[in-house]
Amino acid sequence: MPAADFTLASQYIQHIGDQVAAKGVAVPLWLQQSGLPGNWLDEPAQSITLPVFERLVGEAISMTREPAIGLLVGERLLVNTHGMLGYAAMSSVTIRQMLELFEHFIRLRIALITARHEVHDDEVRLRFTEVLPLGDIRRPVLECVLLAVKNVLDFITMGSCRLGYVAFPFERPDYAVLAEGLFKCEVRYGQSWAGFSLPPDQLDTPLKMADPAAFQEAALICRRELDKLSANESLSARVQRVLLEKQNGFPSLAVTARLFHMTPRTLHRRLQQEGTSFQDILEQLRHTLALEHLKANRLSIQEIAYALGYTDIANFRRAFKRWQALPPSEYRIAQQRR
Repeated sequence: MPAADFTLASQYIQHIGDQVAAKGVAVPLWLQQSGLPGNWLDEPAQSITLPVFERLVGEAISMTREPAIGLLVGERLLVNTHGMLGYAAMSSVTIRQMLELFEHFIRLRIALITARHEVHDDEVRLRFTEVLPLGDIRRPVLECVLLAVKNVLDFITMGSCRLGYVAFPFERPDYAVLAEGLFKCEVRYGQSWAGFSLPPDQLDTPLKMADPAAFQEAALICRRELDKLSANESLSARVQRVLLEKQNGFPSLAVTARLFHMTPRTLHRRLQQEGTSFQDILEQLRHTLALEHLKANRLSIQEIAYALGYTDIANFRRAFKRWQALPPSEYRIAQQRR
């Protein structure tokens, strides 16, 4: 993700700072250790780059010696901390409408995660997917985002909708009991996805706080904010987002160009001007998802190849060897030994 395409509401940095302070660490020192001026939070509506955000999170964990800082920050993020997105959520008519709202507009608050809900016979899953590998901050970011969204759900349903379980794609931490206490449900680790399960019978039950007119007005403002954000976002980042949202069946260059109201030639030329190509973006995304699937160890290599759009597993193996200089089977074994 180009630095210019990274967005994060500055209020969230303030909440991390509040948690740092609560642990007895001086906030100016934490900011300076992360490469920012000690009075950085005194200026309203500040923006940061992705590398600086990564340092802020890493230093927060290191300096407080609190590995569960993602959960502790997420607990602080109530519905009124999410700006117009939170206001729209408060006015939602149903849980389904609230889930769709976050699917469309979560990027207004954080550009690192996408959301998508899936309706199954016995459960509804709200899945959160990384736009790019989050590396060392993956665990705290996912924990924070999931708990923050759960807080919104609690508010709009007045606590009547209980999660079935929470799923995380990393190993069980030492503070797992804390996570279960905050989510108030089973937390499953080592899963192939991140998100939570909801009861399907409550998806379309009218909410007591529903205000259709207020919802439509707030959603319209969110749409305008998103259009403004998208206008300043690089085309390559927008293409990457479209591919990620449709990762169970990547669209072709022609289909993608049509989604952007362009000809394939125009899309190719515009991407070249940004120093990339449709194939480069698709290749990078396949590489990223292949690594995540292999680390999760839930799908066979053949299933991973199919999920990434390879009809011939040999082509997937060749591509992976080009990316990592070793076959996918050896990479998986090496990950399991860590």
